[in-house]
Amino acid sequence: MAKQLDGLFESPASSSHYAEVIIPLAVPKNYTWSIPAHLLDRVQPGVRVEVIFGKNKKYAGLIKQVHQQKPEFIETKDILNVLDQEPVLFDEQLKLWEWIGNYYMCSEGEVMIAALPSHFKLSSETVVVFNEEFGDDFTMLEHDEYLVAEALHIKKELKLTEVQQILDANHVYPVIKSIIEKGVCHVWEELREQYVPKKESYVQLNPAYDNESKLEELLNSWSRAPKQLSLLLSYLHLSKTEGEVVKSELLKKSDSTDAQLKGLIEKCILRVEKRQIDRIKYLPREVTINFELTDAQSKAFTEVKACLDSKNVCLLHGVTSSGKTQVYIKLIEEFIREGKQVLYLLPEIALTSQIIRRLQQHFGGYIGIYHSKFNPNERVEIWNKIKSGSLKIILAARSGLFLPFQELGLIVVDEEHDASFKQQDPAPRYHARDAAIYYAGLFKAKVLLGSATPSVETYYNAHSGKYGYVALEERFGGIQMPAIGLIDTKLIKKADREKSIISPPLQEAITQALLKGEQVILFQNRRGYVPYQICEVCGWIPHCKHCDVTLTFHKITHKLHCHYCGTVYPPINRCMACGSDSFIQKNFGTEKIEEQLEEIFPKAKIARMDIDSVRGKQAHDALIQQFENRRIDILVGTQMVVKGLDFEHVSLVGILDADSILSFADFRVNERAYQLMEQVSGRAGRKNAQGKVLIQVANTQHPVLQFVQQHRYDLFFANEMIGRRQFLYPPFSRFIKIIFKHRHKETVAAGALSFAQQLKREFGGFLVGPAEPVINRIRNQYLMELSLKLPKEPGIMQRCKQALAYMVAQVHQDKRFKAMIVHIDVDAI
Repeated sequence: MAKQLDGLFESPASSSHYAEVIIPLAVPKNYTWSIPAHLLDRVQPGVRVEVIFGKNKKYAGLIKQVHQQKPEFIETKDILNVLDQEPVLFDEQLKLWEWIGNYYMCSEGEVMIAALPSHFKLSSETVVVFNEEFGDDFTMLEHDEYLVAEALHIKKELKLTEVQQILDANHVYPVIKSIIEKGVCHVWEELREQYVPKKESYVQLNPAYDNESKLEELLNSWSRAPKQLSLLLSYLHLSKTEGEVVKSELLKKSDSTDAQLKGLIEKCILRVEKRQIDRIKYLPREVTINFELTDAQSKAFTEVKACLDSKNVCLLHGVTSSGKTQVYIKLIEEFIREGKQVLYLLPEIALTSQIIRRLQQHFGGYIGIYHSKFNPNERVEIWNKIKSGSLKIILAARSGLFLPFQELGLIVVDEEHDASFKQQDPAPRYHARDAAIYYAGLFKAKVLLGSATPSVETYYNAHSGKYGYVALEERFGGIQMPAIGLIDTKLIKKADREKSIISPPLQEAITQALLKGEQVILFQNRRGYVPYQICEVCGWIPHCKHCDVTLTFHKITHKLHCHYCGTVYPPINRCMACGSDSFIQKNFGTEKIEEQLEEIFPKAKIARMDIDSVRGKQAHDALIQQFENRRIDILVGTQMVVKGLDFEHVSLVGILDADSILSFADFRVNERAYQLMEQVSGRAGRKNAQGKVLIQVANTQHPVLQFVQQHRYDLFFANEMIGRRQFLYPPFSRFIKIIFKHRHKETVAAGALSFAQQLKREFGGFLVGPAEPVINRIRNQYLMELSLKLPKEPGIMQRCKQALAYMVAQVHQDKRFKAMIVHIDVDAI
């Protein structure tokens, strides 16, 4: 029988030992609980404990430290229980959490939410407990109360979900409140462990028949139950070919039933044993490096090692298709032979499938993968294997940074320039590349950053001597850099431009590539069918009700979608303003491109790669493998096709709308445009012929296009530095963005202005705004932004963060702005 909550709240203050506990909430400071004497020997940093916070809510918190200093101003409550026999993470991870919390201005509880697999964050569930003293007379209760009381009398305890099922209703709180007041029951909270180990039934031969003569005697004397004999023979065959026999596979192979297997078990011929197994299958553990580096790669490898001997961070700046991955593999080999662990970070899950196949060829079962496509149980198992040290190389997206390494020797951050390494919402708004450098420092480990188009900040740090720098300037196998041509869309007749997304020169180039049996990649940074439609009579455009954005029509669902809040609307055939049924479709997304390609090239095999077409754990990999195996001729996609994927037979790449890439209102617009176009052009090129890239663009004189055509990142960087220095943007400043949100436009504007006026007193010279962002309403919240460009002077960043934290607390004291959300994004991108 569960205890009553009242008893749980009583906490003797006699304990002389206390624990600072991180709980998964956005509380500014960690709370302290007292440690009961009977739990003292089990409490240690890194273990989870059951605690009550607030009135009656239970949490699985994580011990940060144990001490003997009694907190002032509060009466501590006791820790209720210790949930782990050993820590789920180590001191280095706790230090990383603390650093991320301090640097990115969030709570350690928010870091905990992001860091731990969901099954480590136990869920609290309300349980209704029957009061035995009430008796069994329920005649005075209302109908719904009677149903719950009767069920409680039988079962003694009911979960909230069970009460909902009994009453066939979601809103059961009034009923529960009423029967509590009448003394029928009381409630308490329980924490449920969500992780469930996977178990499999294995079939074994009774040891009495291990002797061949005994087994032969058994088979020769068999006279009845032919189905059981068939099952036994299937078992003997499987045990010879597979080694161990899984029950489900045996029944399937022998076309038998559980009853027939049970018969053999009752005769003591076979027996069944349940074992805990891994949900993820791993290859045998072996290291096989069966390739030689080219002269250019060998030179880069030697230089990288020399750099890492003298510096903790090195940038490997290798042009697209230069074979950076092979340099990584050689370096990884050296670290794991020393018994070290390696973390290999990639920005996108889409990239992991191709890289993992390459790494598995060389490192087999030493490799593990960790990202959000794995289910919660799988993530717990990977976490535990890393903690135990049995997995040596981890390939992960940015969340892999939080894994519990003990012997970390190297972190490889591939495609380090990619914006996906920066977490946007929710907090912590950390940058995995920068956090990786701090994390590596805790282990005295090394960090290798790799990119063909480094971020401006990284390239600046490398050339100012803060990081090591190694260049790999030739493509693997002697492949030439692709020739890049511009197609001036202004010269195409308006009628042709509106009729076809694919310009005549690009269409001709695709035709020639297909005739040669080569593959084509087309890039468009918009998914859906058409980004928006406009009334031809009055100019009205359908907008989302909750966001200040136009709706995108998706042909596959035949619906209008908001790409910000996810709301789906029925298609609109009549203008809401003037009633006209005449609409013009403006611009184009990947769906429409795919449709038009099917019309122009009916014999070609065409596929689309965007977030809508590659849902599910294996969808990315399946599509990539089809393209690798040449079962797809033309691949059209969004940024997913850009990032680090290598295909042997792609001779042509088309960028369909470069103007949209070059026209964002952001100080990083040129950097991102260069990176995107150079990366997508890097997919073109074959061993015996130079690849070709065609860019459809109206603004052909844009300077970024000239740098892309020459493949000259150094010239782009020099040009970009002029504007960055002039307007004090990174890398010449530290950039902080403050975002304000509220349901009322006037309130958020007034709140942002009040905040800015206070900030001006000390940091006025570095302040930009407040101003509305380009999209000023998302999910019914109006937005305002402030920006700070702080000089790189000692102490100013910390002073500013302290001032910001104080002002956020102060603005929420004002009744007008109490409900206003304030997000602070340090090193915003």
